[in-house]
Amino acid sequence: MTKITLSQPLVSVHWLHDHINAKNLIVLDGTINKVFDEKQFQIPNTRLFDIKNKFSDVSAPFPSTFPSETQFQESAHELGITNDSTIVVYDDKGIYSSARVWWLFKAFGFDNVAVLDGGFPEWKKAGFSTEKMKLYTGESGNFEAKLKPELIVFFDAMTMASKTKSHTIIDARSEGRFKSLEPEPRVGLRMGTIPNSVNLPFEDLLKANQFLCKEAIAAKFQVLAKKEEPIIFSCGSGITACVLALGATISGYNNISVYDGSWTEWGSLVPEENNQNNIR
Repeated sequence: MTKITLSQPLVSVHWLHDHINAKNLIVLDGTINKVFDEKQFQIPNTRLFDIKNKFSDVSAPFPSTFPSETQFQESAHELGITNDSTIVVYDDKGIYSSARVWWLFKAFGFDNVAVLDGGFPEWKKAGFSTEKMKLYTGESGNFEAKLKPELIVFFDAMTMASKTKSHTIIDARSEGRFKSLEPEPRVGLRMGTIPNSVNLPFEDLLKANQFLCKEAIAAKFQVLAKKEEPIIFSCGSGITACVLALGATISGYNNISVYDGSWTEWGSLVPEENNQNNIR
């Protein structure tokens, strides 16, 4: 078995099938809220990446909050991840929370990671083999987390960016939620929009649970921001904002970051009377 490295942030199920036995490959299931169930199926030798409990700050008041460097590193060690690993992550929806896993690794200084285009649904559609879900019980890893603070934005910096219009702020929520025409799924969270933000629903980058072609994705971003502009992506709780971050990366954008708390935090901390939207 040979070792492999990745040259792009998105790989096909056919690529994964061809490289499934690579010596340094680690396949992660990043389906959000998933728990171990030996009756469920997975891609062979997959390891469950528990976003909610292992890779989020569970003491924080908001969901899926960015973990500490120490927490991320220790949890990665439990999955056997090393500095030499090549990581492919998927989820059960196709393209959803897997992008959050990709972004977390990027934010902690690890670039040899990619999302599986179409995820588990596409893998099964292709007729590739699966196995019953199993827990990882192998050796511990030696991955070293090195935070890249420029990739993640927290509340104070988001407030400043919104006020000064220093960044293009792109919201990944649906148009209905962005325009306060639909209620938020989180109970008790008010409707609204971060001032001076624009909308690009993450689903607009997808077709049948897979990404559109590179040219079509790039066209979506080109109407909102130039490649040299700094961009902050937001959503409901920091998950689907990462889908936009992945799409922007595929399109050649480099000056990008994700607002970790997203609308759940903003809508909870900023009173509605101080949140009059000024969409550009």
